[in-house]
Amino acid sequence: MTKRRSRGDGGLRWDENRQRWIATLTVGYTPAGKRIVRKGTGKTKTEAKNKLKEIIRDYEDGLTIAPGDYTVADAVTYWLEHGLNGRDAKTVRLYTDFVRLHIIPALGARKLRDLSVEDVDKWLAGKAALLSTRSLKLLHSILNRAVKNAMRRDKVKRNVVDLCDAPDGRAGRPSHALTLTQAEAVVTAAERAEVRIRAYILLSLLTGARTEEVRALTWPHVVAFDERRQAWLPVQEIGWDHREFAVYVWRSVRKKGDTKTVKSRRTLKMPARAVNALRLLSEAQDKVRTTAGDSWTHTGLVFCTKTGTPLTATNVRRDFRKVLDNAGLTAAEWTPRELRHSFVSLLSDSGVPIEDISRLVGHATTVVTETVYRFQLRPVLLEGAEAMDSIFPMSGDA
Repeated sequence: MTKRRSRGDGGLRWDENRQRWIATLTVGYTPAGKRIVRKGTGKTKTEAKNKLKEIIRDYEDGLTIAPGDYTVADAVTYWLEHGLNGRDAKTVRLYTDFVRLHIIPALGARKLRDLSVEDVDKWLAGKAALLSTRSLKLLHSILNRAVKNAMRRDKVKRNVVDLCDAPDGRAGRPSHALTLTQAEAVVTAAERAEVRIRAYILLSLLTGARTEEVRALTWPHVVAFDERRQAWLPVQEIGWDHREFAVYVWRSVRKKGDTKTVKSRRTLKMPARAVNALRLLSEAQDKVRTTAGDSWTHTGLVFCTKTGTPLTATNVRRDFRKVLDNAGLTAAEWTPRELRHSFVSLLSDSGVPIEDISRLVGHATTVVTETVYRFQLRPVLLEGAEAMDSIFPMSGDA
Protein backbone atom coordinates (compact mmCIF):
# COMPACT_ATOMS: atom_id res chain seq x y z
CA MET A 1 0.00 0.00 0.00
CA THR A 2 1.33 3.44 -0.96
CA LYS A 3 2.20 5.48 2.10
CA ARG A 4 0.13 8.65 2.43
CA ARG A 5 2.18 11.86 2.14
CA SER A 6 2.31 14.08 5.22
CA ARG A 7 -0.01 17.08 5.47
CA GLY A 8 1.61 20.11 3.81
CA ASP A 9 3.83 18.00 1.54
CA GLY A 10 1.40 18.23 -1.36
CA GLY A 11 0.06 15.45 -3.50
CA LEU A 12 1.76 13.17 -6.06
CA ARG A 13 -0.15 10.98 -8.50
CA TRP A 14 0.19 9.26 -11.87
CA ASP A 15 -1.94 10.64 -14.71
CA GLU A 16 -2.70 7.75 -17.08
CA ASN A 17 -4.01 9.97 -19.87
CA ARG A 18 -1.01 12.29 -19.90
CA GLN A 19 1.46 9.58 -18.97
CA ARG A 20 3.07 11.92 -16.45
CA TRP A 21 3.43 12.26 -12.70
CA ILE A 22 1.46 15.21 -11.28
CA ALA A 23 2.59 17.02 -8.13
CA THR A 24 0.06 19.36 -6.50
CA LEU A 25 0.10 21.76 -3.54
CA THR A 26 -2.57 23.99 -2.05
CA VAL A 27 -0.94 27.39 -1.58
CA GLY A 28 -3.94 29.32 -0.28
CA TYR A 29 -7.58 30.22 -0.77
CA THR A 30 -9.41 32.82 -2.80
CA PRO A 31 -11.65 35.41 -1.03
CA ALA A 32 -14.55 33.12 -1.95
CA GLY A 33 -12.92 30.22 -0.09
CA LYS A 34 -11.86 28.24 -3.16
CA ARG A 35 -8.54 26.43 -2.92
CA ILE A 36 -5.58 27.80 -4.93
CA VAL A 37 -3.69 24.78 -6.25
CA ARG A 38 -0.34 24.83 -8.03
CA LYS A 39 0.91 21.88 -10.06
CA GLY A 40 4.24 20.50 -11.22
CA THR A 41 4.61 17.65 -13.69
CA GLY A 42 7.36 15.25 -14.71
CA LYS A 43 7.91 12.12 -16.79
CA THR A 44 9.34 10.39 -13.74
CA LYS A 45 8.34 10.37 -10.12
CA THR A 46 11.69 11.96 -9.18
CA GLU A 47 11.22 14.81 -11.66
CA ALA A 48 7.71 15.48 -10.38
CA LYS A 49 8.93 15.37 -6.76
CA ASN A 50 11.65 17.91 -7.58
CA LYS A 51 9.08 20.18 -9.15
CA LEU A 52 6.94 19.79 -6.05
CA LYS A 53 9.92 20.59 -3.80
CA GLU A 54 10.44 23.81 -5.77
CA ILE A 55 6.77 24.70 -5.31
CA ILE A 56 6.96 23.96 -1.57
CA ARG A 57 10.20 25.96 -1.22
CA ASP A 58 8.67 28.99 -2.92
CA TYR A 59 5.53 28.64 -0.84
CA GLU A 60 7.54 28.53 2.40
CA ASP A 61 9.45 31.63 1.22
CA GLY A 62 6.14 33.42 1.00
CA LEU A 63 5.96 33.44 -2.79
CA THR A 64 2.81 32.68 -4.71
CA ILE A 65 3.86 30.54 -7.63
CA ALA A 66 3.40 32.23 -10.98
CA PRO A 67 1.68 30.40 -13.80
CA GLY A 68 4.28 28.52 -15.81
CA ASP A 69 3.16 30.20 -19.04
CA TYR A 70 3.56 33.82 -17.81
CA THR A 71 5.85 35.46 -20.36
CA VAL A 72 8.02 38.56 -20.70
CA ALA A 73 5.39 39.94 -23.08
CA ASP A 74 2.74 39.51 -20.37
CA ALA A 75 4.93 41.38 -17.87
CA VAL A 76 5.75 44.38 -20.07
CA THR A 77 2.20 44.63 -21.39
CA TYR A 78 0.80 44.70 -17.85
CA TRP A 79 3.36 47.36 -16.84
CA LEU A 80 2.47 49.56 -19.83
CA GLU A 81 -1.21 49.34 -18.90
CA HIS A 82 -0.93 49.75 -15.13
CA GLY A 83 2.52 51.14 -14.30
CA LEU A 84 2.50 54.48 -16.13
CA ASN A 85 -0.34 56.32 -14.43
CA GLY A 86 0.17 60.08 -14.52
CA ARG A 87 2.81 59.94 -17.24
CA ASP A 88 2.66 62.27 -20.21
CA ALA A 89 1.00 60.74 -23.30
CA LYS A 90 4.20 61.33 -25.28
CA THR A 91 6.20 59.29 -22.75
CA VAL A 92 3.66 56.45 -22.85
CA ARG A 93 3.87 56.36 -26.67
CA LEU A 94 7.67 56.27 -26.52
CA TYR A 95 7.71 53.37 -24.03
CA THR A 96 5.05 51.50 -25.99
CA ASP A 97 7.07 51.83 -29.21
CA PHE A 98 10.23 50.55 -27.51
CA VAL A 99 8.34 47.55 -26.14
CA ARG A 100 6.67 46.80 -29.47
CA LEU A 101 9.80 47.21 -31.61
CA HIS A 102 12.57 45.88 -29.37
CA ILE A 103 11.42 43.87 -26.35
CA ILE A 104 8.50 41.73 -27.50
CA PRO A 105 10.04 40.55 -30.83
CA ALA A 106 13.23 39.39 -29.09
CA LEU A 107 12.15 38.32 -25.58
CA GLY A 108 8.36 38.40 -25.54
CA ALA A 109 7.78 34.64 -25.91
CA ARG A 110 10.29 33.77 -23.16
CA LYS A 111 8.69 32.50 -19.97
CA LEU A 112 9.44 35.07 -17.29
CA ARG A 113 10.54 32.40 -14.82
CA ASP A 114 13.09 31.15 -17.34
CA LEU A 115 14.52 34.56 -18.28
CA SER A 116 18.21 34.64 -17.36
CA VAL A 117 20.91 37.26 -16.97
CA GLU A 118 22.59 35.76 -20.04
CA ASP A 119 19.40 36.23 -22.09
CA VAL A 120 19.26 39.92 -21.20
CA ASP A 121 22.99 40.51 -21.69
CA LYS A 122 22.95 38.93 -25.16
CA TRP A 123 19.81 40.86 -26.13
CA LEU A 124 21.27 44.21 -25.08
CA ALA A 125 24.59 43.43 -26.76
CA GLY A 126 22.75 42.68 -30.00
CA LYS A 127 21.02 46.07 -29.82
CA ALA A 128 24.25 47.98 -29.14
CA ALA A 129 25.15 48.27 -32.83
CA LEU A 130 21.71 49.65 -33.70
CA LEU A 131 20.77 51.98 -30.84
CA SER A 132 22.39 54.85 -28.98
CA THR A 133 23.60 54.48 -25.40
CA ARG A 134 20.64 56.54 -24.21
CA SER A 135 18.18 54.27 -26.04
CA LEU A 136 19.84 51.16 -24.61
CA LYS A 137 19.55 52.57 -21.09
CA LEU A 138 15.90 53.32 -21.71
CA LEU A 139 15.29 49.78 -23.00
CA HIS A 140 17.02 48.33 -19.95
CA SER A 141 14.99 50.61 -17.67
CA ILE A 142 11.67 49.62 -19.26
CA LEU A 143 12.34 45.88 -18.95
CA ASN A 144 13.77 46.31 -15.46
CA ARG A 145 10.70 48.16 -14.21
CA ALA A 146 8.33 45.71 -15.89
CA VAL A 147 9.99 42.69 -14.28
CA LYS A 148 10.22 44.48 -10.93
CA ASN A 149 6.49 45.12 -11.17
CA ALA A 150 5.93 41.42 -11.93
CA MET A 151 8.08 40.44 -8.97
CA ARG A 152 5.95 42.61 -6.66
CA ARG A 153 2.93 40.68 -7.94
CA ASP A 154 4.64 37.34 -7.21
CA LYS A 155 4.95 36.39 -10.88
CA VAL A 156 8.68 35.72 -10.58
CA LYS A 157 11.09 35.17 -7.71
CA ARG A 158 13.80 37.65 -8.67
CA ASN A 159 14.55 40.38 -11.16
CA VAL A 160 17.43 39.20 -13.35
CA VAL A 161 17.35 42.43 -15.37
CA ASP A 162 18.50 44.34 -12.31
CA LEU A 163 21.71 42.27 -12.40
CA CYS A 164 22.55 43.48 -15.93
CA ASP A 165 24.07 46.73 -17.16
CA ALA A 166 23.22 48.50 -20.39
CA PRO A 167 26.25 48.54 -22.71
CA ASP A 168 27.48 51.54 -24.68
CA GLY A 169 25.57 51.93 -27.90
CA ARG A 170 26.11 53.49 -31.29
CA ALA A 171 27.56 56.97 -31.12
CA GLY A 172 24.88 59.59 -31.74
CA ARG A 173 25.17 63.23 -32.70
CA PRO A 174 26.75 64.97 -29.72
CA SER A 175 25.20 68.20 -28.52
CA HIS A 176 27.37 71.18 -29.30
CA ALA A 177 27.53 74.85 -28.46
CA LEU A 178 27.95 78.02 -30.46
CA THR A 179 31.36 79.65 -30.36
CA LEU A 180 31.48 83.35 -29.52
CA THR A 181 31.82 84.21 -33.22
CA GLN A 182 28.89 81.98 -34.15
CA ALA A 183 26.80 83.33 -31.27
CA GLU A 184 27.44 86.90 -32.38
CA ALA A 185 26.33 85.97 -35.90
CA VAL A 186 23.14 84.36 -34.53
CA VAL A 187 22.38 87.39 -32.34
CA THR A 188 22.85 89.71 -35.34
CA ALA A 189 20.63 87.54 -37.55
CA ALA A 190 17.98 87.27 -34.80
CA GLU A 191 17.80 91.03 -34.39
CA ARG A 192 16.98 91.32 -38.10
CA ALA A 193 14.35 88.56 -37.91
CA GLU A 194 10.64 88.60 -37.13
CA VAL A 195 10.07 89.95 -33.62
CA ARG A 196 8.76 86.71 -32.06
CA ILE A 197 11.70 84.47 -32.99
CA ARG A 198 14.09 87.34 -32.23
CA ALA A 199 12.84 87.46 -28.65
CA TYR A 200 12.75 83.66 -28.38
CA ILE A 201 16.37 83.21 -29.46
CA LEU A 202 17.77 86.09 -27.42
CA LEU A 203 15.93 85.04 -24.26
CA SER A 204 17.03 81.40 -24.67
CA LEU A 205 20.65 82.21 -25.50
CA LEU A 206 21.14 85.00 -22.95
CA THR A 207 19.42 83.36 -19.96
CA GLY A 208 19.95 79.63 -20.58
CA ALA A 209 16.27 78.79 -20.06
CA ARG A 210 15.15 75.46 -21.50
CA THR A 211 13.17 75.74 -24.72
CA GLU A 212 10.22 74.02 -22.97
CA GLU A 213 10.37 76.71 -20.26
CA VAL A 214 10.50 79.57 -22.77
CA ARG A 215 7.47 78.24 -24.66
CA ALA A 216 5.47 78.21 -21.40
CA LEU A 217 6.49 81.70 -20.26
CA THR A 218 3.56 84.06 -19.52
CA TRP A 219 3.53 87.86 -19.35
CA PRO A 220 2.76 87.97 -15.59
CA HIS A 221 6.12 86.19 -15.15
CA VAL A 222 8.04 88.92 -17.01
CA VAL A 223 8.76 91.42 -14.24
CA ALA A 224 10.53 94.72 -13.61
CA PHE A 225 11.87 96.11 -10.34
CA ASP A 226 9.82 99.08 -9.20
CA GLU A 227 12.26 101.33 -7.30
CA ARG A 228 9.48 103.34 -5.69
CA ARG A 229 7.67 100.32 -4.25
CA GLN A 230 10.85 98.23 -3.93
CA ALA A 231 9.17 95.21 -5.50
CA TRP A 232 9.24 93.07 -8.64
CA LEU A 233 6.02 93.63 -10.58
CA PRO A 234 4.72 92.44 -13.99
CA VAL A 235 5.81 94.72 -16.83
CA GLN A 236 2.28 94.69 -18.19
CA GLU A 237 1.22 96.54 -15.03
CA ILE A 238 4.08 99.01 -14.60
CA GLY A 239 5.55 99.32 -18.11
CA TRP A 240 9.07 99.08 -19.47
CA ASP A 241 10.52 102.29 -18.04
CA HIS A 242 12.68 100.60 -15.42
CA ARG A 243 16.29 99.56 -14.93
CA GLU A 244 16.10 95.90 -13.96
CA PHE A 245 14.01 93.13 -15.48
CA ALA A 246 13.67 89.41 -14.76
CA VAL A 247 11.70 86.34 -15.74
CA TYR A 248 10.14 83.85 -13.36
CA VAL A 249 11.05 80.46 -14.83
CA TRP A 250 8.35 78.59 -12.95
CA ARG A 251 6.53 76.69 -15.70
CA SER A 252 7.18 74.44 -18.69
CA VAL A 253 5.18 72.72 -21.41
CA ARG A 254 5.51 69.43 -19.53
CA LYS A 255 2.40 67.71 -18.23
CA LYS A 256 0.77 69.74 -15.41
CA GLY A 257 3.01 72.69 -16.34
CA ASP A 258 5.76 71.76 -13.87
CA THR A 259 9.42 72.49 -14.51
CA LYS A 260 11.77 69.55 -14.99
CA THR A 261 12.82 69.50 -11.31
CA VAL A 262 12.08 71.54 -8.19
CA LYS A 263 15.48 73.25 -8.58
CA SER A 264 14.49 74.29 -12.09
CA ARG A 265 12.07 76.86 -10.62
CA ARG A 266 14.19 79.99 -10.58
CA THR A 267 14.10 83.74 -11.23
CA LEU A 268 16.57 85.04 -13.80
CA LYS A 269 17.60 88.64 -14.32
CA MET A 270 17.48 89.51 -18.03
CA PRO A 271 20.33 91.03 -20.01
CA ALA A 272 19.55 94.26 -21.88
CA ARG A 273 19.27 92.69 -25.33
CA ALA A 274 16.68 90.19 -24.08
CA VAL A 275 14.72 92.98 -22.37
CA ASN A 276 14.67 95.06 -25.56
CA ALA A 277 13.51 92.07 -27.62
CA LEU A 278 10.66 91.30 -25.20
CA ARG A 279 9.60 94.97 -25.16
CA LEU A 280 9.34 94.96 -28.97
CA LEU A 281 7.45 91.65 -28.85
CA SER A 282 5.00 93.05 -26.29
CA GLU A 283 4.26 96.05 -28.50
CA ALA A 284 3.84 93.87 -31.59
CA GLN A 285 1.60 91.42 -29.76
CA ASP A 286 -0.67 94.24 -28.57
CA LYS A 287 -1.25 95.26 -32.20
CA VAL A 288 -1.86 91.67 -33.32
CA ARG A 289 -4.31 91.09 -30.46
CA THR A 290 -6.26 94.21 -31.40
CA THR A 291 -6.41 93.13 -35.05
CA ALA A 292 -7.44 89.55 -34.17
CA GLY A 293 -10.36 90.73 -32.02
CA ASP A 294 -12.67 87.88 -30.98
CA SER A 295 -10.45 85.27 -32.68
CA TRP A 296 -7.68 85.94 -30.15
CA THR A 297 -7.21 83.22 -27.51
CA HIS A 298 -6.28 84.76 -24.15
CA THR A 299 -3.56 82.39 -22.91
CA GLY A 300 -1.25 85.09 -21.54
CA LEU A 301 1.68 83.41 -23.28
CA VAL A 302 4.69 85.51 -24.26
CA PHE A 303 5.41 83.30 -27.27
CA CYS A 304 2.27 82.32 -29.14
CA THR A 305 0.74 82.11 -32.60
CA LYS A 306 -1.04 84.98 -34.36
CA THR A 307 -4.24 83.98 -32.58
CA GLY A 308 -2.70 83.61 -29.11
CA THR A 309 -2.53 79.80 -29.04
CA PRO A 310 0.60 77.97 -27.77
CA LEU A 311 3.56 77.44 -30.09
CA THR A 312 4.56 73.88 -30.92
CA ALA A 313 8.14 72.65 -30.99
CA THR A 314 7.80 72.47 -34.78
CA ASN A 315 6.86 76.17 -34.97
CA VAL A 316 9.95 77.13 -33.01
CA ARG A 317 12.33 74.81 -34.86
CA ARG A 318 11.17 76.10 -38.27
CA ASP A 319 11.70 79.77 -37.38
CA PHE A 320 14.93 79.03 -35.51
CA ARG A 321 16.50 77.34 -38.52
CA LYS A 322 15.65 80.29 -40.77
CA VAL A 323 17.64 82.56 -38.45
CA LEU A 324 20.59 80.14 -38.39
CA ASP A 325 20.60 80.01 -42.19
CA ASN A 326 20.77 83.81 -42.23
CA ALA A 327 23.64 83.66 -39.71
CA GLY A 328 25.68 81.54 -42.14
CA LEU A 329 25.36 78.30 -40.16
CA THR A 330 24.10 74.92 -41.35
CA ALA A 331 20.67 75.04 -39.75
CA ALA A 332 20.05 71.27 -39.91
CA GLU A 333 22.99 70.72 -37.53
CA TRP A 334 21.42 72.76 -34.72
CA THR A 335 18.38 72.55 -32.45
CA PRO A 336 16.83 75.24 -30.19
CA ARG A 337 17.94 73.40 -27.03
CA GLU A 338 21.56 73.99 -28.02
CA LEU A 339 21.10 77.68 -27.27
CA ARG A 340 21.14 76.52 -23.64
CA HIS A 341 24.38 74.61 -24.22
CA SER A 342 25.81 77.75 -25.81
CA PHE A 343 24.79 79.80 -22.75
CA VAL A 344 26.80 77.43 -20.53
CA SER A 345 29.80 77.49 -22.86
CA LEU A 346 29.88 81.29 -23.20
CA LEU A 347 29.55 81.86 -19.46
CA SER A 348 32.24 79.29 -18.76
CA ASP A 349 34.60 80.97 -21.23
CA SER A 350 33.88 84.32 -19.60
CA GLY A 351 34.91 83.20 -16.12
CA VAL A 352 31.66 82.15 -14.44
CA PRO A 353 32.27 79.33 -11.92
CA ILE A 354 30.41 76.06 -12.37
CA GLU A 355 28.45 76.56 -9.14
CA ASP A 356 26.90 79.75 -10.52
CA ILE A 357 26.26 78.21 -13.95
CA SER A 358 24.54 75.26 -12.26
CA ARG A 359 22.18 77.61 -10.38
CA LEU A 360 21.45 79.69 -13.49
CA VAL A 361 20.45 76.68 -15.60
CA GLY A 362 18.39 75.15 -12.78
CA HIS A 363 20.42 72.02 -12.04
CA ALA A 364 20.06 70.33 -8.67
CA THR A 365 23.84 69.90 -8.33
CA THR A 366 27.00 70.73 -10.25
CA VAL A 367 27.27 67.01 -11.06
CA VAL A 368 24.40 67.33 -13.54
CA THR A 369 26.01 70.40 -15.11
CA GLU A 370 29.38 68.67 -15.44
CA THR A 371 27.84 65.47 -16.84
CA VAL A 372 25.46 66.99 -19.38
CA TYR A 373 27.56 69.98 -20.42
CA ARG A 374 31.06 68.60 -19.91
CA PHE A 375 32.22 69.59 -23.41
CA GLN A 376 30.98 73.16 -22.97
CA LEU A 377 32.58 73.82 -19.56
CA ARG A 378 35.97 75.43 -19.10
CA PRO A 379 37.89 76.36 -15.97
CA VAL A 380 36.54 79.79 -14.79
CA LEU A 381 34.83 83.34 -12.41
CA LEU A 382 31.65 86.03 -12.72
CA GLU A 383 27.76 85.92 -12.92
CA GLY A 384 24.73 85.67 -15.32
CA ALA A 385 23.13 88.75 -16.81
CA GLU A 386 26.16 91.02 -16.18
CA ALA A 387 28.45 88.58 -18.01
CA MET A 388 26.05 88.26 -20.95
CA ASP A 389 25.77 92.06 -21.18
CA SER A 390 29.56 92.27 -21.50
CA ILE A 391 29.56 89.57 -24.19
CA PHE A 392 26.67 91.15 -26.15
CA PRO A 393 26.61 94.90 -25.38
CA MET A 394 23.66 96.91 -26.66
CA SER A 395 24.33 98.74 -29.89
CA GLY A 396 23.61 102.48 -29.91
CA ASP A 397 20.67 102.32 -32.34
CA ALA A 398 18.83 99.34 -30.76
